[in-house]
This record gives sequence, C-alpha cells and structure tokens, in this order.
Amino acid sequence: MLDNQSIRERTKRLIVERLQLEGLSPEEIEDDAPLFGEGLGLDSVDALELVLGMEQEFDIKVESQNVGREAFASVASLASFIEESLKSPEGTT
Repeated sequence: MLDNQSIRERTKRLIVERLQLEGLSPEEIEDDAPLFGEGLGLDSVDALELVLGMEQEFDIKVESQNVGREAFASVASLASFIEESLKSPEGTT
C-alpha cells in the first residue's frame, strides 16, 4: 500500500509528465498550491487528462460525478482522494 507522501510524489510527476508542463519539475510543485486558476493554471482539459493519468498510474477508476472541485484543489487533496480510492474494495471513488 502506498503512503500519502509516495502518492504526492507520483502525482506531481504525473502532472508534469502527462500535462507536458515544460520548464517545471515535480519538486517545484507545492503540496498545497492550487492546481487551477492562479496556481498551476490548469483548465478543464487538463483535468480530464489528469483523471486518465490517475486511473492508469494508480489503477483506480474515477467516477466523474463523485469527484468534486475540492478533490482537484491541490496535490495534497488529490493524494488524499487517491489514497481513499486505493482503500475502497473496487478501487473506485
């Protein structure tokens, strides 16, 4: 089972690689920095790409109607969401 810190590190790498954020390294992303708006400036297309990446990276299924804006607020909130998904019997949230 992955711990929260490992999930955060993998999520940061996923964000940089999957969204092709050139000039940004995973280490530069703060855990509590906003992912959308004034933070990393991600948009809805990035959110969809991120969901696909999370499903592949962590072998979970993200049901869109269950995922709120708060889950995608920051790396920390995403890591908590992924951690809970990994704990669920079917790997879905």
